Amino acid sequence: MTAKASSEGLMEEIVGLCKRRGFIFPSSEIYGGYNGFYDYGPLGVELRNNIKQAWWRDMVQCRDDIEGLDSTIIMHPDIWKASGHVDGFSDPMVDCRESKLRYRADQLFFAPVIVAGETIGYVSVVECPEQQEIAEKAAADMKRKAAKQGTLEPIVLKDYTESNPEEYDLIPSPATGKPGSLTAPREFKLMFETKVGPLADESAVAYLRPETAQGIFANYKNIVDTGRVKIPFGIAQIGKAFRNEITPRNFIFRSREFEQMEIEYFIAPSADWQALHREWIDTCIDWLVSIGLPRASITEDIHPQDKLAFYSQATTDLMFQFPHGEQELWGIACRGDYDLKQHQEHSGKSMTIFDEASKEKFVPHVIEPSLGVDRTLLAVLTAAYTIDEVPNDKGKVEQRTVLKFSPKIAPIKAAIFPLLKNKPELVERAQALYKKLQRRWNVFFDASGAIGRRYRRQDEIGTPFGITIDFDTIEKDGTVTLRDRDTCEQRRVTEDQLIQFLEEQIDG
Repeated sequence: MTAKASSEGLMEEIVGLCKRRGFIFPSSEIYGGYNGFYDYGPLGVELRNNIKQAWWRDMVQCRDDIEGLDSTIIMHPDIWKASGHVDGFSDPMVDCRESKLRYRADQLFFAPVIVAGETIGYVSVVECPEQQEIAEKAAADMKRKAAKQGTLEPIVLKDYTESNPEEYDLIPSPATGKPGSLTAPREFKLMFETKVGPLADESAVAYLRPETAQGIFANYKNIVDTGRVKIPFGIAQIGKAFRNEITPRNFIFRSREFEQMEIEYFIAPSADWQALHREWIDTCIDWLVSIGLPRASITEDIHPQDKLAFYSQATTDLMFQFPHGEQELWGIACRGDYDLKQHQEHSGKSMTIFDEASKEKFVPHVIEPSLGVDRTLLAVLTAAYTIDEVPNDKGKVEQRTVLKFSPKIAPIKAAIFPLLKNKPELVERAQALYKKLQRRWNVFFDASGAIGRRYRRQDEIGTPFGITIDFDTIEKDGTVTLRDRDTCEQRRVTEDQLIQFLEEQIDG
């Protein structure tokens, strides 16, 4: 019997497993932690690196039209003025005067409670998968306490940015339930400031980058001049970004330090951008499936025209069912020529390219697939986390927790076990195989405890294959026992067959 853990409590189970088995730790934990920052432990850093390497291999190395880049985290502050981040990169913020808690206004929802045409009060709720149910229950409780007769009209939630000043004194704080304790929305700058050089005045102000895209745009001309590229082509980058989030939450989904895997794909202004946009959406979906996300868990959210930025032609977000609800995983945006023209205007450097095919000179338009490493890792953990029942060594059915990672990204690819640790011939043979496989992949050697217990330890951290060296290996045909993590099926294979199998499963 196999089942996914229920949505309720799934995040807590994943967080607990990550801490217990060394995937992810709260940053600065010995000092009480630091909200919005996380450290990746031995298994977490392997999983994270495998995701990045798979993306780089598939999106850069295996394509002839993508070049790589690694730009600096701190860049000239004029870059951020040209991009609009200095003046416009902010979120609407709301404070509760009573509890001193802070909310993003677009993540705080409210609605009037109307009974028989009369507004008897307001309810509020912080964004969550159950926000509608919570609001409806609060409205029903309000009606009952007010002893109002008549029909309770439907609760229509709006976010706090849609409220008007007349409603500020009527909307209760989610923390206290007291109306009028919330401030009006005001802008909160998201960029982290720092100082560069010996002076601490305004001339030294710089910023930690809030995204990796601007480093690509700033280096676009360098790559055009040195890379022998031709339209259409892309520039890819993996790197850290920093945002001073008002309310970091949901584990690593929304944090203040994170990593992006981003491509800026440059096309001619006359190109069929709708077709290319669709092509990139399909490419991104296929890649997510290739690292183990179920296709059914990925949906598309097409931004309506009235919600697009003024320079944007189209944006589609790939959504995933995280433990805290369906949320954005990968954004694919058509940004036109806005970014390059902004940098052309502010820097005075031409961003035009000459297209040999059309014999035209122009500033390219851009399609931008942008994916977060940390969100991808959380999605992979969510999809892989499974509780099932399997027989133990004595044939008794028992429950196990297993991470069903794709072998492509699993932190440890295989575990090698000598059947008994007190038999030198078994241990030596197992060690020799371990050293041989270690030259190719990240593998693990374990001789401690009953073989069934060793299997369970590897199941919980997502190791796809177990390889056991037993007496048949030594005394008979040299074959080893290969165990599959997901099915628990075992079969005998030769060493050559084992390596060929692992190559096919891990390297594809």
